[in-house]
Amino acid sequence: MMMENQQSKKQHKGGRNPKKDPSIHRYVFRLTDQENAKFLSLFEASGADNKALFITSLLFEKQIKTVKVDLAAMDYYMRLTTLYGQFRAVGVNYNQIVKILYRNFSEKKAAAYLFKLEKQTIELAQLCRAITQLTDEFEVKHLKKEEK
Repeated sequence: MMMENQQSKKQHKGGRNPKKDPSIHRYVFRLTDQENAKFLSLFEASGADNKALFITSLLFEKQIKTVKVDLAAMDYYMRLTTLYGQFRAVGVNYNQIVKILYRNFSEKKAAAYLFKLEKQTIELAQLCRAITQLTDEFEVKHLKKEEK
């Protein structure tokens, strides 16, 4: 009875299933140092996983995606984000100062201090407008999106 069970089971060869259309044709070519450097830079810019797929996509004109990271633009963006956070902190501090002035000083003194604070706030608003204008100029000059 045991032998019948063993004979009825199919023998499994092991390994992975064969591909329906395997890549069996091989081509070899050689590159100079300059050509190799250019090839490697294109390969890295494409973000492809392996060189064989990259080459076949070039040969058969498949679309290749390239991603370029502008470190200067990224640095500018990070600094602008930090500056924006500081502006928000100034706004929170502004509200706290107004409450403290009215709580701890007479109305005349509080009004005098608020007048000085208002002058500083106007300068801060002008600075904010200048930053916004510089950001707009930077986006127009350096962050152009290519139209396809």
